[in-house]
Amino acid sequence: MKTLIAKIKQCQLCENILPCEPNPVFQANEQSKILILGQAPGIKAHQTSIPFNDKSGDRLRAWLGVSKSQFYNDELFAILPMSFCYPGKGKSGDLPPLPLCADTWRNALLAKLTKVELTIILGKYAIAWHLHTKAPITQLAQQWQTLLNSKQIVLPHPSPRNNIWLKKNSWFEDEVIPKLQSKIQSLI
Repeated sequence: MKTLIAKIKQCQLCENILPCEPNPVFQANEQSKILILGQAPGIKAHQTSIPFNDKSGDRLRAWLGVSKSQFYNDELFAILPMSFCYPGKGKSGDLPPLPLCADTWRNALLAKLTKVELTIILGKYAIAWHLHTKAPITQLAQQWQTLLNSKQIVLPHPSPRNNIWLKKNSWFEDEVIPKLQSKIQSLI
């Protein structure tokens, strides 16, 4: 695992495509119990080399019911975005993750994470890759009981851009979040 992480940290595959210098941002440890599958680091994560080091991360940690020290403990949480480097700004948010990253590194990393007891899938790109579906996030999030029993769960991306979705779907924070927090506490 250490050798693989070192290789990824030195990756330059997308150097000519990225708006900034490559800076793979993720965390993983063979002991990780909870796996968070996301999209791509934002600009703050890129600048600080810390995954979810922004408002999305604040909301995600609140949803999970964990402190920053717990969240950044790689023996508890592995955090793997679809693209390890910041992809750049688009018209309505960040650009999509670059597929080359997942195609190159994802399977090798996932194969090393054998102690994961819960997988949290955030956003449409991670959903498409891991669940092989383009079903709406609302539909998948509503299946939380079934998915949680199978040791995975789909959550909307915790970005402030999803505030409207959260207001329209109050069941999510009322029903799902307490059960998710309980599951997380039982694992950590």
